[in-house]
Amino acid sequence: MYPVKKTITSIGKCRLFPLIIASAILAFFLVAVLITGITWLTTNLVSFEKQWLDQLVNWTIGILTGIGGWFILPVFTVLVAGVFQETTIQRVEQTFYKNKLRKNEPQLWPDILHDIKFTTKALLLNILILPLYFVGIGLLCSIMLNSYLLGREFFESAAGHHLGKPAARKLGSMHKKAIYGGGFFITLMTLTPILNLFAPILAIVWMVHVYHSPAINNSLNS
Repeated sequence: MYPVKKTITSIGKCRLFPLIIASAILAFFLVAVLITGITWLTTNLVSFEKQWLDQLVNWTIGILTGIGGWFILPVFTVLVAGVFQETTIQRVEQTFYKNKLRKNEPQLWPDILHDIKFTTKALLLNILILPLYFVGIGLLCSIMLNSYLLGREFFESAAGHHLGKPAARKLGSMHKKAIYGGGFFITLMTLTPILNLFAPILAIVWMVHVYHSPAINNSLNS
């Protein structure tokens, strides 16, 4: 049910490395824009008469923003992955599941709007739990929250590719262990240096294999 080996081997078999590089560049760009924007706002809106105090506050905010940006990185995984979602799913299914390819054309804009809405909601939830880092439980809460969010979202993307979002959500409710367990692995990938560069594409690949697993197929056929 946890397709670790199959996901890793898919990188080479499905020619996914160029997509991984492109997604990594996009992820860095999004986080850099977020951190730069917040730093610019604080620099221009927060000002003290004493220059040393002003610099200290700005440096502190910059450091905290950088740390916060790192832990909020999982939020952007879905948005980044959404850009490469259709290509990744098609390459994996053409390699491993040729008899289960989708025939109709994808609806690009509804999916992009959905990913933007999800990212906005997930970002707000992750910002709300940032104070918990000061009492020592922030990381645990972040992992639990994003395991749920990313597991559900990536599975619904993989299953929704064939079934549509409503049917995918219903199917996901029958296999919570596989989905949220997968979300846990995906969240850990997004928080691990170097590996987080691979996370957006690997998350899609992981859930494609979960969707086509025997357990899920048995549910579809029953």
